This record gives sequence, structure tokens and C-alpha cells, in this order.
Amino acid sequence: MLSKAILLEKNQTEFFCNIQNISEDTLLQQSGDTLIEVQYSSLNYKDALAITNSGPVVRQWPMIPGIDGVGTVISTSSKHFKAGDKVILNGWGCGETHWGCMSQRAFLNADWLIPLPAGITARQSMIIGTAGYTAALCVQRIIEHGITPKQGNILVTGATGGVGSVAIMLLTRLGYTITAATSKINDTDYLPQLGVQHILDSKTLSDTGKPLQKEQWSATIDVLGSHSLANICAQIRYGGIVTACGLAQGMDFPATVAPFILRGITLAGIDSVMASRAKRIAAWDFLARHLDIQQLENIAHTISLNQCRDIAEDIISGKIRGRFIVDVNH
Repeated sequence: MLSKAILLEKNQTEFFCNIQNISEDTLLQQSGDTLIEVQYSSLNYKDALAITNSGPVVRQWPMIPGIDGVGTVISTSSKHFKAGDKVILNGWGCGETHWGCMSQRAFLNADWLIPLPAGITARQSMIIGTAGYTAALCVQRIIEHGITPKQGNILVTGATGGVGSVAIMLLTRLGYTITAATSKINDTDYLPQLGVQHILDSKTLSDTGKPLQKEQWSATIDVLGSHSLANICAQIRYGGIVTACGLAQGMDFPATVAPFILRGITLAGIDSVMASRAKRIAAWDFLARHLDIQQLENIAHTISLNQCRDIAEDIISGKIRGRFIVDVNH
């Protein structure tokens, strides 16, 4: 059987991104133990980097992108699942070192999969995707740190993106006051609809700043890195926490130890790619309990495999907002 898929190929001089028909025999040459029929994938920033060849995301060629996927088990040798089970994939190097889910079928390791949570549909799970699951990990870490709604403002950077949008929805439902940092400062409708009380131009964070600045935030969810993350650390209130989960501005971190040793702040790295199965299930359960599932439609756009290249270019150039769900069968 043939599966329609986006296939990325590269040689010494050229890069190719095309839709091709992949045979099941070719799929099964990947390492794995579980064949799934994919219903939806999603287009994340990392997928966009791969599809546009804008960053060194892909480490093995050729590659099918798609770090997220939801679908039905066709066959498996794992004791964890059986044919007919609905499962979710997030991360685990798919789209980087293992073929991902922008394909009508995917051959994966059962240890990477978790059951589709009750109360969340297949489509909704991909509106959430790795971005929303990462947001849940960040919010959980803030709560574990002891930050309550009474302790003041929480800053969310990259607020119109996937991580930011879901993080804002979660924090709003939990009663927190939120400041959204965004470059889309004139986009005045989207963020207040999600629950944002204050909007900050993210450009104000992007230049070199003082090692210690005015204390403003009890906690931050940051997807930017670089000078923005350094400035955020310098602005965190005594005993506060920054959860870092992205590098949209850069991988560097030009900071000092001042806010750590003088204000006792915590910088917590959030890894969604290799997180344990227990952490994943807990994060998805947290999403099912606290996320306004119906509100997800406000940030959702459904696209086909054919549209992924154009949308990926818009993601890289910062022209879009919300989440893009890929219907692999259209």
C-alpha cells in the first residue's frame, strides 16, 4: 500500500521538498514496532525549519517531517497497544532522525506513543500538539515552583504562537494575570480573546540590558532565548521562575549570575522531546482537565500536505498566529 507523504531530500547542492507516494515496505525499513494510520499531524516551528531547510533540524536524509501525529494502530508487536487503539506521538526525534507523521502512515516505536486522552478528539489533540503539550509542561513547572495567581504577573513570550497561545489559555483558566510579549503589537483582538490582560512589544526585550532590572514577573514562559531570556531573568521577582522551552531569537544566553544569586531565581529548562512517558501522560491529563477544549478552535487552522511548504515559510517569517493542523488525507 502507498502512503502520501512530504519527503525532504538533500544532496551537496540542492534541497527538495515534495509530496511522494511511499510504499509500506519502505516505511517498515524505519526502526519501530507499531504501524499507525495517521489522521492528523501538525506544523510546528521545528517542522517549518525542516520543510524550508532554514535550520539544521534534519539529521538523516531523506526525511518525512512531522513531530506530531495522531492516528489508529494498524498493527503492533508491543504489549502496550492493540490494533484499533487511538494514539498520539509528540517528539522523540521524529522529523529529525526518524520519519515523522506528515504521511498517511507512520512506523513508530510504541514507547513513544501515549493513548489519546478521553475528552480530547483526534483533531483537538493536534491543535494542542507538541506546542500545547510543551506549554502544559511549563505551566506545571510554574505551579510546582509554588507560584500562585496572587503572586503577580506571568510573562508569556511568543504569545501568538502555539506554545504561547495554549499557555495563555491554561493560565487564564487557572486564574493567573498574564502579560503577552509579541512582535505583533498591533494584533489587538487575538490575545485578549485568549485571556491576556497586558500586551508587551517583544522588541523591548531583545537588546542588551542591565544584569539586574526592575522586578516585574513572578514567572515567565519563554520561547525566545538569547538577549530576551537574559533580560527576562533580570526582571524576575525574588524567588521567581523562568521556564525556557525555545530559541526563536537565538541559542545564546548572554546573561550574568546576578539575578540567580541576588534574587534567588530559577531558570528551568523544559524538554518536551525526550520527556518520560509518565510526564507526557501527566501533561496530557493536565490539558484535558484545565484547557477550554472548545476555545482551541479560536487558534486552529486546518491545512493539507500541499499547503505545508507555503505555511512553513510564513511561520519562519513570523507572519502567522495560532496552530496549523495537517489533514494528511487531503
